[in-house]
Amino acid sequence: MKIILASASPRRRELMRYITEDFEAVSTDCDETLPDGIEPTAASEYLAVLKAKAAAEKYPDGTVIGCDTTVILGSEILGKPRDRAQCIADISRLSGRTHQVITGCCIISGGRVSSFSEVTDVTFRELTTAEIEAYAATDEPYDKAGGYGIQGLGSALISYIDGDFFNVVGLPVARLFNELKNAGAGVPDRPAD
Repeated sequence: MKIILASASPRRRELMRYITEDFEAVSTDCDETLPDGIEPTAASEYLAVLKAKAAAEKYPDGTVIGCDTTVILGSEILGKPRDRAQCIADISRLSGRTHQVITGCCIISGGRVSSFSEVTDVTFRELTTAEIEAYAATDEPYDKAGGYGIQGLGSALISYIDGDFFNVVGLPVARLFNELKNAGAGVPDRPAD
């Protein structure tokens, strides 16, 4: 059964190769509007299910994986910054605090739908105004939830993580590997070379 990763993210595609080289990555087009009143901690799994279902309509015979990552500070979702001012504001709010990164995943295989969320706590060190402005002046923050990339220049902003590093990048590799094996998705017994 062909594995379909319903994601346009180059970071997710790269991480998926740790699980298997035998997959196809596709972009999905679905309405990602969250319903009123949804708990922020449930948002990424909700969107992952929507993305997987949209891709499964096009690939009904495949094993489809949908993913979505949210950054949550307190009870607020921090999305991708619209502009430099928002990036500076969001990174300033994260400075010296712990937030949650939640990646929701949905697997549709053989008509069965299963989903899960993986949570990683990320703590930023106390940042100076100059550090925040210098980071916001790079291209890195603007296509990432929360406005930072842990796998890039944003790594210098972080003092501690508790949980799966790859989850913060956008794909909880170990958990997804196990879930795919449990779903009978035909992944190898060991991760790819």
